Amino acid sequence: MKPFSLLIKPTSADCNLHCEYCFYLDRHTLYPESKRHRMSDDVLEQMISGYMSTRQPQYIFNWQGGEPTLMGATFFRKVIQLQQKYGKSGVSVANSLQTNATLIDDKFAQLLAEYNFLVGVSLDGPADVHDRYRLTIKGRGSHRDVLNGIKCLTRNKVDFNILILVNSANVGKGREIYRYLRDMGLLYHQYIPCVEFDGNNEPMPFTVTAEDWGIFLCDIFDEWIRTDTRKVSVRLFDSILMKMVENIYCECSMDRNCCQYFVVEYNGDVYPCDFYVESDLKLGNIMEDSWEALQQSPRYAAFGQQKTAWDPACSACEYLPYCSGDCLKHRPNSPQGLSWLCAGWKQFYQHSISDFRRLASSIIKERRQQDLRERPSDIGRNRPCPCGSGKKYKKCCGQTA
Repeated sequence: MKPFSLLIKPTSADCNLHCEYCFYLDRHTLYPESKRHRMSDDVLEQMISGYMSTRQPQYIFNWQGGEPTLMGATFFRKVIQLQQKYGKSGVSVANSLQTNATLIDDKFAQLLAEYNFLVGVSLDGPADVHDRYRLTIKGRGSHRDVLNGIKCLTRNKVDFNILILVNSANVGKGREIYRYLRDMGLLYHQYIPCVEFDGNNEPMPFTVTAEDWGIFLCDIFDEWIRTDTRKVSVRLFDSILMKMVENIYCECSMDRNCCQYFVVEYNGDVYPCDFYVESDLKLGNIMEDSWEALQQSPRYAAFGQQKTAWDPACSACEYLPYCSGDCLKHRPNSPQGLSWLCAGWKQFYQHSISDFRRLASSIIKERRQQDLRERPSDIGRNRPCPCGSGKKYKKCCGQTA
């Protein structure tokens, strides 16, 4: 089997917040038979046992929602017990948890730390912008509660990053938001554009424009490149460098095929992507279908192949290796159309690509020099230098190794 990961919705769309821009809020209509959605023990065990019976280089469980912490710490302790029960000796298991952090207390944080969960915390910036859309069900701002959750994670030494949904309220404040996070010691950032359309393919009020998205990325890039390239991790920037240095795509939106993972809903229903949890894209159910059958589903294959059905203009674009036509969700008219954000991506890459290439070259050189220091006996001093200069090793990197 081709390796795959799981993105799990143990509470479906249920959440203790009611964020106006949330793309998953309306998914509760898929399961109208109940107002409260919680993954059962039977579904949980079947999912973990079945997945861990497949051959994977690493078993990756991504817990999302809705709000997955509504399941409580007891549920996630059960997750660990089942992973230990069905995992074979020597296998690698990774758990990540995407949360609004408002329900995180010390007990929960201790569990996450003990079992090395990587946590993503949604925080849109300072209170004035965060509380524009991220409200409780009763309409109260959630910023203070999120910061309390972050304090619990920090106090208990949980590894976590910050996910910023870039929307109409914060898109004009790129530098301010970047500095706000950095100056609080929050050094792992993931910036996601808010792009939502109504039934007529018209942008929703909180959707960012391509121009604003481009300016936002340029602003945070200028802050980062000036002093922070070895201090602050911005996932997009890391992914661009990974592509340049190792020719690896580490974000699904940059890859050439959308068959990267499966979404598992609370009742075991399986979908190809959390942006496309739709009845006509349901692939099956883990209580009835094997992972092999799900992966070989013609519907799944057809969904993944849409990624390269991009607009002809994409094929002529020098930045195609870094965006692959962008996420299907950002192509509002059809998979064959241009991304809503295309002009913004071009603006950003035109602004930053030279600096990225210089930084990538620096990383490659550092790695080669480190390799020479660690394995000097592997390279005869009269052999060609592995840096590719064409010179003998002793006349090139060997002088400083």
